Amino acid sequence: SRGRKIKRRSKASSERASVGITGMGEQGTSGSEGGGSMVEAQAPAKKGDGRAADPRLQGISDAIRVVPHFPKPGIMFNDITALLLRPGVFKDAVDMFVERYRGMGIAAVAGIEARGFIFGPAIALAIGAKFIPLRKPGKLPGEVISETYTLEYGTDCLEMHVGAVEPGDRVVVVDDLVATGGTLSAAIKLLEKDTSSIMQCSHLSISTA
Repeated sequence: SRGRKIKRRSKASSERASVGITGMGEQGTSGSEGGGSMVEAQAPAKKGDGRAADPRLQGISDAIRVVPHFPKPGIMFNDITALLLRPGVFKDAVDMFVERYRGMGIAAVAGIEARGFIFGPAIALAIGAKFIPLRKPGKLPGEVISETYTLEYGTDCLEMHVGAVEPGDRVVVVDDLVATGGTLSAAIKLLEKDTSSIMQCSHLSISTA
């Protein structure tokens, strides 16, 4: 899900996206949902906390369209396709990820289908890492390994090519946002099957206010 449940409001224009580049730290427990403490990098400053907000965050927030009651009533959908129409803002979002991970010895960036494919390759190229697509079932040719995970209504699955990561590779998992954490947890377990080391799980954290 790319949104959250909301109470019905009379005016959609009152909804705004609040943005910060966030990530989960080094994985201490295999496959644990959340996998460590949540940290924020260059996140929006709160009033009175003494931190300066990165000026790029406001532009990113303004570029994300918040669509009430999509794809069904009660869901507040955060549409990042509007951000992609503004190259300068799109670059700012990618740059904030790159600044976080450049020089950290990252061997691979793994992107979760589908919006992890938007940010992941750009980040991988900028930091000199390979990109690994984590895909839905039946989308990858050749030998794959898979991880099934539970949704609110049923199950889903992620797949990855065998040998995409080498033992000990430091991997960053990238998606546009995290809702329940189920998909992210599955991605971690999938990568750990190939004995990679999950450096961090990072996303463009989007909420509404």
